[in-house]
Amino acid sequence: MVNDGADDARPTRATLSEVAALANVSVATVSKVLNGRSGVSDETRARIESLLEEQNYNRRLSAQSTAPLIEVLCFEIDSPFGGAAVSGIERIAREHEIGMVVTGAEESHLPSRGWIDGVLRRQPLGIILVAALLPEKDLARLRSRGIPIVMMDPYGAPTTDAPAIGSADWNGGFLATQHLIKLGHERIAIITGPEDMMASTARLSGYRAALDAAGIPARRDYIRPGTFHRDDGVTEGRDLLSSAEPPTAIFASSDLQALGVYEAARSLGLRVPDDLSVVGYDDLPIARWAGPPLTTVRVPLAEMAEQAMHLVLRLRDEPELAFSRVDLATSLVARESSAPPRV
Repeated sequence: MVNDGADDARPTRATLSEVAALANVSVATVSKVLNGRSGVSDETRARIESLLEEQNYNRRLSAQSTAPLIEVLCFEIDSPFGGAAVSGIERIAREHEIGMVVTGAEESHLPSRGWIDGVLRRQPLGIILVAALLPEKDLARLRSRGIPIVMMDPYGAPTTDAPAIGSADWNGGFLATQHLIKLGHERIAIITGPEDMMASTARLSGYRAALDAAGIPARRDYIRPGTFHRDDGVTEGRDLLSSAEPPTAIFASSDLQALGVYEAARSLGLRVPDDLSVVGYDDLPIARWAGPPLTTVRVPLAEMAEQAMHLVLRLRDEPELAFSRVDLATSLVARESSAPPRV
């Protein structure tokens, strides 16, 4: 690696030819790896990737070597949540005259095969993952190019490899349940999200904490699994409301689930909120349009998108910036779907 010899100077990045010499390959082969092209064996590619990272190659991308683009990998891009997140990112990108390449993640929350090669060819300013994941090998390839990555509403466990912008989901679960308790409800059920998703487990933990603080035992039969989709609300809501001792209130872990609970209640001849109180989560526009308008927990999606975008741009200019995760505040939005239980 090239160094000017000063003890306190940060080493400069290796040249393409130096990396090629260390890997015992041609400059053209290193160039193929850098640009995500085919024609390189997996073993050789892995060796070059490792050297690129070790030698600090291209840690600070010049304006000439990057396109004015942001890559967005979004899980369930066609959902109201995904659409709102992408819209928020696009607004800030447009203000900075930066284009976007948006890709939907697969059911595994991972990108499709070949996505990473396209990203490396485009050399964007940065990447935002919306409830999506990247394999470690892909993260290593991006780090070796100095392409910053920010996770928005991260799916899995926290990682030190990518800064994250999230929301206070434990507090949101607590506020939703506390609101129902203050109205006088004690038989409060919850429909959760995926058990391997941080947001889901945090909301469930907040629900349990609110019940515990009020001295109300958490009933196992009132805790139902879900995936944040409307069908969860229909299926689990109907089952809960048909039980021997149905809940008087249901906390749905997403607004879509809550709309499913509305449908379940209607199918059983129950009225919201006269016979059943419902609280959702996210405060998507559909929450205001529901009949009755839905009490829900507001997730600051626009603010999360704005912070994620600004963080990507900052990391581009300050690649050594120390940043792990920040959770923005959630708040309860009381509307007409929650009321005291019938005596």
